[in-house]
Formats: sequence, C-alpha cells, structure tokens
Amino acid sequence: MEGETSVNEAMLTGESKPVYKKRGDSVIGGSINLEGAIKVRIEKTGKDTYLMQVVELVRQAQETRSRTQDLANRAAFYLTLIAITAGSITLGTWLYMGMPFVFALERMVTVMVITCPHALGLAVPLVVSVSTSISAKKGILIRNREAFERAKDVQVVVFDKTGTLTEGKFEVTDVIPLEDVEEYEILKYAAALEAHSSHPIAQGIVEKAKELNLESYEVKESKVLPGKGVQGIINGKEVFVVSPNFVKENGLWKDDKRVDKVLEQGKTVVFLIIDGKLAGAIALADKIRPESREAIKKLHEMGIKAYMLTGDNAKVAKWVAEELGLDGFFAEVLPHQKSEKVKELQENGFIVAMVGDGINDAPALIQADVGIAIGAGTDVAIESADIILVKNDPRDVITAIHLARATYGKMVQNLAWATGYNTFAIPLAAGTLYSYGILLSPAVGALLMSLSTVIVAINARFLKA
Repeated sequence: MEGETSVNEAMLTGESKPVYKKRGDSVIGGSINLEGAIKVRIEKTGKDTYLMQVVELVRQAQETRSRTQDLANRAAFYLTLIAITAGSITLGTWLYMGMPFVFALERMVTVMVITCPHALGLAVPLVVSVSTSISAKKGILIRNREAFERAKDVQVVVFDKTGTLTEGKFEVTDVIPLEDVEEYEILKYAAALEAHSSHPIAQGIVEKAKELNLESYEVKESKVLPGKGVQGIINGKEVFVVSPNFVKENGLWKDDKRVDKVLEQGKTVVFLIIDGKLAGAIALADKIRPESREAIKKLHEMGIKAYMLTGDNAKVAKWVAEELGLDGFFAEVLPHQKSEKVKELQENGFIVAMVGDGINDAPALIQADVGIAIGAGTDVAIESADIILVKNDPRDVITAIHLARATYGKMVQNLAWATGYNTFAIPLAAGTLYSYGILLSPAVGALLMSLSTVIVAINARFLKA
C-alpha cells in the first residue's frame, strides 16, 4: 500500500537475490523485509496463504505415494507355510511307506526345525540395523527405509540451488573500475557504506573487504535508499552504492563489455558513484559450495545425471549449471512447479532423487522417488524427506547412494543364503538319503538352522559403505 523496500524470499521461493518491492507489488507472508518501512494489506489468510498451499501440496503428494510390502516378511511367511506343508507331507509319506509313527514324526519335526525361517526373518533386519548404524556415523539419517533402498536405482539427482549447491550467501566475484580508481579503493568505499546493513549484497561486499584486510573509511550522513542502494559522505565526497536502475535513471550509465558480461551471467551488479561520476562496478553471485563440484563429478562417474531446480532467474541458473557441469536445469520455478518438474523426469522413465533445504522444496522432496534434505534446512523440508544429511555437504548424497547399493547387495546375499540353504536342507531332513544311511536327527537339524542364522548375521556385519 505504501513505501518501498527489498524483500528476502529465499526460504519460500529459492530466489537468493532480494526482490525490490514498491506500491502495488505483492509480498509473501513469511518472507523477510530488509530495508524500508512498508504498509501492506492482508489479502489471504489461513489455508489460502502461500505457505499453507505448499503444506497442502505436501499432503497431497504424501497421500498418493505407493507403499510396498516388505520382501523378507513375505518370504518368511511363505517359508513358514512351506515348513508346515513339507513336514506334513514327510509324515504322511513315511507312514504310507509303512514306517513306525515315531520315525515318521521325527522326520517331520526335523523338517520343520531345519526349515524354521529364522535366518530368512533376520536376513533383512540385520542388514538394516548395520546400515542404519553406518549411515548415522556418517551423518546420514534414514527416515524411510523403502525410499533409502530405492536410492540404489537412482538415475537422476535433482538439486535445489540456494543453500544446497550454493551457500545462499553473496560473494564478490568481480570488481570493475570505470574511472581511474583502484579495485581496492572501490571495495573500500562500498564496504564503508554497507558496513551496518543487513542486506545480503551489503554483507557480501563487507565480507570481501574483511577477507582482503582493507582499512575502513569513516562514513557521515549515511542514508538508505530502499530498493536502490545507500548513500553517504566519505572523505568529504558524496558516495553512492546503487543498483543499475538508479544509474540509468540518473543518466550515468556507461556501456562496458566487462559489465555486460557479468550481467549476462546473471550476477548481481552494484555501482559506485563518487561525486556524481560512475567510478566502478561490483559483481556478486551466490557462492557455489566447493563440495558441489566434487559431488557432481562423482555422480557422473557413477553414471547418474545431475539437474538443478531453482526459483532464481535463468541467467543465474545457467551460470551455476555451467560452473558445475550439470546435465540440465530448471529456472524460475515456483514450489508447485518444482514437484511437476520432478514428475516430468519420472514420466520420462527416470528414477529421481531430489535434494533440497527450503520450504519451497518440500513438495518436490515428497514427489521424488527419494527425497533428501540438507540437515540445516527448514523443518518442513526435513519432515518431507526420506533421508536427511546432517552436514551441508552435497557429497553425502553419493555416500547415501553407495550405502544403499551396498545394503541392497547384502540383503540379496542374505536372502539367497537363507532360501538357498533350504533347497538342500529340507530334502535332507525329510530323509531322501535314508537308503544311503544318512539321516538327520532333530538336534542336528536345529544346529544347521542355527548355523544358517549365524552365517546371515556375520555376512551383515561385513557391510561397508
């Protein structure tokens, strides 16, 4: 209704750059006002708000997710039926062949003891227990076992940008002199003006000046220009740090290939004006995590494609995608569209893992075959995920996939042993080699059954990520 300001919508939309708002613009409940005083009119409350719409998307996606029964439990159930059936057939067969009831009963008991599905029942839970312990030690918390086991088949990993592949903080990437002013001087003037601002761009400039150990200038008559920049008096000179629009509005714009290049890359550019002259430009970008490059490289080595989903503009997304060597990206995507993009990939036949940290990522985390939340993210994202990475390290995604593959391999080995052992144990217990003088007592049957359980347990302990 009144005023102008810059608003941080990163938590809700994924847009890392503060958004300028003036009279007539819509603002989202839950976003953060950074600068000016504004008067707003509430138009949506309760279930109609943006945040509640995201919650509803999460609820709908959760309800449509399919659930499969546990393979080991089904196998153990069928093996129990087989034990009862095989025991009954053994009893009946030996009685039919004229053997004493005690002999036939002993054969039946041996069959049922040796077929007892202990090993099969423990085949998967033992591996689950060991893998859960290993994952916890590595900072990977598993909330959904089924989804974790699906991670072994993942073909595409979709990363959120802000706070996942990037740190969600602006860093200075380029300092461009436009007059006879040193790069260090441009930074010193800009950092002095921005020293007390909570604006992400200001903090990025101040951080760069600290990193370079630049001395600070004293500022007088400092004034914030909401949505445009800041001005003040430094060393008796009137100094501005402002947006490109302010420069154009005041007729100070200069064509420069270096400035054009950073703007084309989608970087945020602010300009330094000293006594009415355009002195320089500072380009900033959301800092890419050093670990992100290694994570993408390893995913490619594993034959897995890496995509990026972001609410940021296409230029920023393109720059990050090129820097990291991603297979593709989706830019300017709203929360409900994020889940749709994941669904599109699934409809193309891909098994998809989604990695995110924000409220806006929650519907996509639910929609994905495997939802992975960065631990420092929002509670909504964490509650929507199947796997939580305690550390803010994209490389843990690779660790989780490796562990899922190793876990599945151990499960298959244990199930193969637990069922394969019965293919020779049941006929032996039934007395098929009786004519050769080989006959198992119930005690020996119990020993073999116990041995199979021990083998399954030992094999599970050999699981490594």
